[in-house]
Amino acid sequence: MTTDVVLNVAALTDVGLRREINEDAMLAQSPVFLVADGMGGHDAGDKASAAVVEAFAPLAGHPVSMEEIGAALARANERVSAISAQHARGAGSTVAAVALVEHESAPHWLVFNVGDSRVYRHRGSSLEQLTVDHSLGQELVDAGELRPENLADFSQRNVITRAVGAADSIADSWLVPVVDGERLLICSDGLSGEISDESIRATLTMCGRPETATEALVRRAKEAGGRDNISVIVIDVVAGGAMRASDDATDNRMPSESRTDSMLESTTVPVRRRG
Repeated sequence: MTTDVVLNVAALTDVGLRREINEDAMLAQSPVFLVADGMGGHDAGDKASAAVVEAFAPLAGHPVSMEEIGAALARANERVSAISAQHARGAGSTVAAVALVEHESAPHWLVFNVGDSRVYRHRGSSLEQLTVDHSLGQELVDAGELRPENLADFSQRNVITRAVGAADSIADSWLVPVVDGERLLICSDGLSGEISDESIRATLTMCGRPETATEALVRRAKEAGGRDNISVIVIDVVAGGAMRASDDATDNRMPSESRTDSMLESTTVPVRRRG
C-alpha cells in the first residue's frame, strides 16, 4: 500500500543570481511531488508555474490513481493556456514530477514530465535520469545530428519542444517500483543546466539528509553561475517499498498505461544518462 511508504523529503527553490523573480513553483506533499518552471516573462511565467501547482494541489494528502494524475495534467494545461491567452508573449510551463500510486498491489512511482525539468533516481552511488528532455538539443541527439557529448555546448540546447499550455503538451510517463533506500531528485533546468550529472551524483552521494542535499545542490548551481531559477526536491524512501531493486533496474522502468486524450502518453524511450 502506498500509505505504508515512509519518506524523508526536502524542497528548496532559489531565484538564482541573474533573475529578478522566481518563475519556478513546487509541490512537495505526498503522494505528489513536482517542479514547474514557468515561461513567459514577468507576470506570466510565475503565474503559469503556479497554475500547474494549483492543478495538482487537491491531490495532496490522500491516495491517487493514474487517472487522477492525467486529469490534473489536463486541468493544468487548461489553466496555463488561459494565462497564455492574456499575454502578448504567451506563457507556458514545464513540469517534472513523481506520484506514489498502487500498481499490481505494490507501491510504484508514476514518473512524468513535459519539457526539460527532470527526475533522477540515485541508488548507492549511481545516478539515472528517469525522464527524457523535450528539447531541441535532445531531439537532435535522438536524430543522430548531434553527439551527446556536444550537447552541453549546443547554443539552443534549452529550446524546449513541449510545454504545459503549448500546442504540444503531451507528458511522457513511466511506472517505477518504489525501493527502500533509493533517493529521487526532481529539479528545474536551473540545476541541471548549471552543473553536470556527475556533480549531481557526487552531491547526492555525499549528503546524508535531504535538507543537506537540497542546500548543497542549490549552492553548487549558484557557484556555477546561477543564471536561472533553481528548484530541487529530494525524496528518500525510508520504508514501505521493495527491499531491493531488481537485477535490471533500468528495464524495471516500464511505460505507464494511463493516459488522457491530450496530456499523458505512454512511451518506451530508454533511460538516457548524461555526465
